[in-house]
Amino acid sequence: MADSYEPSSSLSFTSSSYTNGSQSCNMSTSSASDPVPSLEAISLNKLSSNLAQLLIDDACDYTDADIVVEGVPVGIHRCILAARSRFFHDLFREKASIKDGKPQYCMNELLPYGKVGHEAFLILLSYLYTGKLKPSPADVSTCVDSSCAHDACGPAIDFAVQLTYASSIFQIPELVSLFQRHLSNYVVKTLVENVIQILVVAFRCQLSPLVTQCIDRIARSELDCVSLEKGLPYEVAESIKMVRLKLQSDDEQSLVPDSPLDKRIKRICQALDSDDVELVKLLLSESDVTLDEANALHYAAAYCDPKTLSEVLNLDLADVNLRNSRGYTVLHLAAMRKDPSVIISLLNKGARAFELTLDGRTAANICQRLTRPKDYYAKTEKGQEANKDRLCIDILEREMWRIPTSDSSILSLTMADDVHMKLIYLENRVAFARLLFPSEARVAMDIANVDTTSEFVGLSMPKGSNKNLREVDLNETPSVQNKRFLSRMKALLKTVETGRRYFPNCSEALDKFMGDDLPDLFYLENGTAEEQRIKRKRFRELKNDVQKAFDKDKAAKINRSGLSPSSSSTSLKDDANPYKVRKQ
Repeated sequence: MADSYEPSSSLSFTSSSYTNGSQSCNMSTSSASDPVPSLEAISLNKLSSNLAQLLIDDACDYTDADIVVEGVPVGIHRCILAARSRFFHDLFREKASIKDGKPQYCMNELLPYGKVGHEAFLILLSYLYTGKLKPSPADVSTCVDSSCAHDACGPAIDFAVQLTYASSIFQIPELVSLFQRHLSNYVVKTLVENVIQILVVAFRCQLSPLVTQCIDRIARSELDCVSLEKGLPYEVAESIKMVRLKLQSDDEQSLVPDSPLDKRIKRICQALDSDDVELVKLLLSESDVTLDEANALHYAAAYCDPKTLSEVLNLDLADVNLRNSRGYTVLHLAAMRKDPSVIISLLNKGARAFELTLDGRTAANICQRLTRPKDYYAKTEKGQEANKDRLCIDILEREMWRIPTSDSSILSLTMADDVHMKLIYLENRVAFARLLFPSEARVAMDIANVDTTSEFVGLSMPKGSNKNLREVDLNETPSVQNKRFLSRMKALLKTVETGRRYFPNCSEALDKFMGDDLPDLFYLENGTAEEQRIKRKRFRELKNDVQKAFDKDKAAKINRSGLSPSSSSTSLKDDANPYKVRKQ
């Protein structure tokens, strides 16, 4: 890895020890010119190795407390941590909750702000035990873009930020100094929007030189004031604005944050924050500012509720492929947000997935640079929520490969013309998708606003659905009933066609299955023992069909993108779980 933190012999085992309650840094160096290592160095190295066994050898579990990080208990030896860190020394003097006979601490309760993940804490813990800094794990400190050098991508910066934050909170000053230098290098290399999180941790940890460097970098960029206000503490954002004012010449008055134009734009953004699209329309009618001038779609895609963005898109008053001052389209900002429903809403309105940023990235590339291998390649069990980062990448890549077809309508399927039969088919198909692929089905249903239509009366519905939807209104006239059925059918059709657009091969496999015997298979426990056996056999055949379709999708992905099989989002090994197939 290009940016790993290699173990350093210059950091001694006692570098974080404290005496009489006061922290002291004792940095010792070993000269490369010394032909024979000193007895002290040999003893410290041996002690370091012995203590490392306490972390890696399960047979030597002498831990006397746990710290729960991201839901995972991590065993610790309080005497070691207390001797190495004033923070832990003070913490362990206080009473703690007891579980399984040992004190237990929750990482989230130890942090006043920010987060420290499981892998970052293990790196820190290893240093406290051994005095040596292990390399950062690639699966959490690199991205899934194979062309990235991983020297300034999102996961690399995020992991360094976590290590800096943890070192500061747990009072390990020599590591704070080391990681501050790494973050300083990132400020020079990375995109300006990534500097925001570096500035936040520098401000929280009172790293003044790093704060000054970040403020100067952002102030000289074209990063908009809205991004500053959304991502930074108020005083930091105001400091950047003041620096910008000093950098401006007298004739650049249009850049002043409190200009009349900015005030009108800010009111539109505030209306979007309140999910009040009617107020947005009123503000547009009362001023000469347009949605494009306000970059309203960019704002909604980055910060607002997906349903609010959908309503603004439906006004048809803005260019969905408009670029902002930094050259980003609306889809580029949606990729940074990594919300599948936002991305699909934009694609359905004509957003172009092939549009490039000024530095040559597509929306899919943006998502890849922000996604860790740990999340992208994570196994998804039956009925489990799929990772949203991976969903976003898959959706954007599918859109780039998509070949428009003239016949994508579900109505062309061979089935009865009766509206009720079509509703049964569609309800069952969507219910089946929700059972196996909950994340993808939810995205498609949100795009189609399925929840706003009444569920078809009399169908078997998933647990937790609204019981009132199945109640029959005897006073409902035939015309009102037909209108309700058609509204429901339209929403379900859009859900299914959204799945067809992004996952065509699996949709074909489901088409075949649905056409054969889906209604019967939804009731696997009904019928005689022999009928149940046949249904279960057919159900297993369906899973195999879906897996084959998934393999076909992945083969197409590899051929079209030129990626190696190892870069696909899900393992294609024979033992792959068929429920990992994430398609409508």
